[in-house]
Amino acid sequence: MFSVDSVLATFALEPVATDHYRAGSVGTGGPVVHGGQLLAQTLVAAQQGQEGKRVKTLHTVFARAAKPDVDLDIAVSRVHSGRSLATSLVSISQGGRLCVQSQVLLSAEEPDFISYAATHPAPPTLPAAPHPAESAGSWQIQIVGDVDLNDPDAIGPAELDVWTRWPGAPDDPVTNQALLAFSTDSFLIATAMRPHPGVGQALAHRSISTGVLSHTITFHAPSPARDWLLLSHRSTFAGHGRSYGQGDAYRGGQGLVASFVQDNMIRAMAASGSHL
Repeated sequence: MFSVDSVLATFALEPVATDHYRAGSVGTGGPVVHGGQLLAQTLVAAQQGQEGKRVKTLHTVFARAAKPDVDLDIAVSRVHSGRSLATSLVSISQGGRLCVQSQVLLSAEEPDFISYAATHPAPPTLPAAPHPAESAGSWQIQIVGDVDLNDPDAIGPAELDVWTRWPGAPDDPVTNQALLAFSTDSFLIATAMRPHPGVGQALAHRSISTGVLSHTITFHAPSPARDWLLLSHRSTFAGHGRSYGQGDAYRGGQGLVASFVQDNMIRAMAASGSHL
């Protein structure tokens, strides 16, 4: 499990030129950078110099996997900046090769004209407080129903609810959004696999080739990352080596604070491996 401090360290972007930054990665135990980290770093970079505005929507296309042991080069191109809205393009590269390209919409806060927020149709009970020794400094996730995503024989509907929080994280708007973006990248591939016997997360990068192709997140309302958020996932299509999933984030399992969608690759791995 990721430690809170190790993830926050990747948000500390080093300026190298105007609107250009260098950043590191948190180890995953595997050969690629966690996609959620790249989403979070994109958000942090887009937010630089945009006082009075917050990221509203982040749309990201993953061109190729990033390596955890190579610095990331992050470039921001400011397309438009108005009084209430701004748009930027953010790219993340390694060694001159593009890994991620994002379009980011930022918005100033405005008073309500109309107001409505969906609620979870049947919110599960908030998790019990874990023992301090189990939770100190680590990203906490609890899968509702104790679903074993690694077991290829544990089949179920293409739906998944997950509680998540980042205990001890700073309560500032950019960090809260970045940690939420990080979290939303993690479960939609596993959600798509659930109905299929013999297919599970434990087989990813072994006999099954998986990867996120694109990810879009829209933030509706602020929510502290240190508090419990319920991520409600559903996959509505899988086929032709791809899957499509949608998700919503509810603060405390109640009011909607963010929505996200994701295109993924899920296919049998060729004998020589697979590359996006």
